[in-house]
Amino acid sequence: MKDVQHAAAWGLTDEQVAQREAAGQVNDVPRRSSRSVRDIVRANVLTRFNAIIGALFVLIMIFGQWQDGLFGGIIIANTAIGIIQELRAKRTLDQLAVVGETPVRARRDGRVRELGQREIVLGDLLLVGSGDRVVVDGEISESEGLEVDESLLTGEADPVHKRPGDPVMSGSFVVAGNGAFTATKVGRDAYAAALVEEASRFSLARSELQTGINAFLKYVTWLIVPTAILLIISQLVSAQSFDQAVVGAVAGVATMVPEGLVLMTSIAFAVGVVRLGRRQCLVQELPAIEVLARVDVLCVDKTGTLTEPGMDLEEVVVLRADLPVHTALGALADTDPRPNPTMRAAAGADGADPHDDGTAWKAGTVVPFSSARKWSGAEFTGQGAWVFGAADVLLAEDDPDRRRAERLGASGLRVLALCRVPDGALEAHADGGAGWPDGSADAAALVLLRQRLRPEAPATVRYFAEQGVTVKVISGDNPASVGAIARALEIPGAEHPVDARTMPEDLDEMADLLERNSVFGRVSPQQKRAMVKALQSRGRTVAMTGDGVNDVLALKDADLGVAMGSGSGATRAVAKIVLLNDSFATLPHVVAEGRRVLGNIERVANLFLTKTVYSILLAVLVGLLHVRFPFLPRHLTLISALTIGIPAFFLALAPNLERARPGFVPRVLRFAVPAGIACGAATFAGYYLATEHGAATFAQNSSTATLTLFVLAMWALVLIARPYTWWRIGLVAAMAAGFLIVLAVPGLRDFFALYPGDLYSDTAALAIAGVAAVLLSLTVRYAHRFPGVLRRPD
Repeated sequence: MKDVQHAAAWGLTDEQVAQREAAGQVNDVPRRSSRSVRDIVRANVLTRFNAIIGALFVLIMIFGQWQDGLFGGIIIANTAIGIIQELRAKRTLDQLAVVGETPVRARRDGRVRELGQREIVLGDLLLVGSGDRVVVDGEISESEGLEVDESLLTGEADPVHKRPGDPVMSGSFVVAGNGAFTATKVGRDAYAAALVEEASRFSLARSELQTGINAFLKYVTWLIVPTAILLIISQLVSAQSFDQAVVGAVAGVATMVPEGLVLMTSIAFAVGVVRLGRRQCLVQELPAIEVLARVDVLCVDKTGTLTEPGMDLEEVVVLRADLPVHTALGALADTDPRPNPTMRAAAGADGADPHDDGTAWKAGTVVPFSSARKWSGAEFTGQGAWVFGAADVLLAEDDPDRRRAERLGASGLRVLALCRVPDGALEAHADGGAGWPDGSADAAALVLLRQRLRPEAPATVRYFAEQGVTVKVISGDNPASVGAIARALEIPGAEHPVDARTMPEDLDEMADLLERNSVFGRVSPQQKRAMVKALQSRGRTVAMTGDGVNDVLALKDADLGVAMGSGSGATRAVAKIVLLNDSFATLPHVVAEGRRVLGNIERVANLFLTKTVYSILLAVLVGLLHVRFPFLPRHLTLISALTIGIPAFFLALAPNLERARPGFVPRVLRFAVPAGIACGAATFAGYYLATEHGAATFAQNSSTATLTLFVLAMWALVLIARPYTWWRIGLVAAMAAGFLIVLAVPGLRDFFALYPGDLYSDTAALAIAGVAAVLLSLTVRYAHRFPGVLRRPD
């Protein structure tokens, strides 16, 4: 019992900590930003397509020639590249996560120490204050006006007052007051550990891009099975030997598999993570890169986002010379062991110590600041009750001091009021929401604070305006003050800021108001959340930036939450992106990275799915007409490498500034389906014409088919590579030169079994390819002019 009491008062001793560490009673939870090395290796090795390609490779090694097993190298290349790139991303993310991880304060042996979250052990006495996230489960030991928001866990909107003996759950966060709690569950035993572990997976879930790719893969898998059966039967009927049948069937099936599509998608995202990491941008969920590229509304909090976190004291306007204004400000600051930047700036009015005639002011009742109340206060023995907060919240509507504060706030200053209130009034108003509606607050002084506009804010706001992203300023400050900052940034609608206290509660009406206006003041945390939902109800993709505990709920519900690195631990925990350098100017780079990823993966998907379409079509035609499959596996390996594999690698990582657009799946289908049909139909027509000619061997006929398919696949690459730059033209030219080198060098020509020599068949096939290329170009142009063509049905 004595040991428990000691721990409650002084925290654990070093010896007790060592015992718990040895027993494994530590807060060992996975980081949200990355998965384990074992998971990375398993995810890249044990894939459906690796299994298919591996089985086909074994068949070729048994029944064919080793040259036809070149496609087996795809397994090694895909696996190695995927693992290496993701390990690079993991290393970057883990390093940034350590830098960005909010330390916790623990009392051990009576001293306060800062610990990493993974250093917490069972029984630790953890100290918390406003803005702190509760990282493990526990039981409250000390409480000074402690209020905890558990809405992310329970859905209950109102903060919960916590007193000694009350439980506290991981995943909640402190909105007011200070306190301490004893850790009763740590690591995977904690309440929110399962949620954290789920969120920690390095995945592309909940992404339009990945959803589209998964849809492609699902349909392709279903198409491969019957097509492969048809192809195998036809080859057994038409081939001269069982070995030829197996080789032909393997060639057809292997080409249907879009083996590099998932790999290139993963690489593009992983490289994006590494690039953003160099800008001190921690991507906690991979889809964040994609979502920001799609964002069309950016909701920004004023304080800490558009302005720097700190404030400068402009002036203290004394309204009651008979009251100890400066001493009262210092005394109020002294009641909070962790005063916020506003209180720190205000208390530094004249450097006064919280003393009056040498006697310290002794606080009785203390009400800490909260975003919902927008004021803090304390009752001092012999000095009465004082409150400090927003002037338009504390003062009555007809109070001339309030009107004076509003005039000062319209210039961009933040205006706060220091008021005397009747004794005993604090507790009555603490739970009554914002304001003193009875007008009993007597203004003693107005404190004017000047906010420092971030130097990068104007250029960043202009960038988003140029990109068609609507910026909404949503702040808890006075609307006039918020409007002044917005005017300085030339945000449209800044001349008419909206007081959120007059906003309708109906979601549809709120959405109408949000569509018409851009600047909002006196927004409560619950209203911020509702505003995000209202915008989303109109089909908007919403990003929310913030740094304070009042932004947590909105950050969690937004399509993309962006937190400042200097923000509260709660905001950084729920955000999908953390700007560790606190630079608002980093956001355009994240947008650009998202656009690069999306645009390039769309190009890559066009290439791989074109191959899948023409492979399936060829297999079906061969199966229906019972002719030998026109290619050896090595032919298709060569064509795939030069027209898809190598170009896709460069295209996936290239710069790309195209704006993100919805409709990834229908756009890819509008290109891949006609391109695949053109390639497959023209190739089979040229091959069938050659076989009907009768004078050539299978080696010559397959060479004719290879030449035809290569020409058309190259033309598809030419169309996909637009808009043309010097390096894209060079890439296409290099691939064409590679094929010509194979044809020109006897050793390579023999290796790939290419024997063009039937002039009639080759000329006819090239003519067919030319016609197909023209028709493909016209079809692609037509499909882009009429987006409804080949659109996926809703």
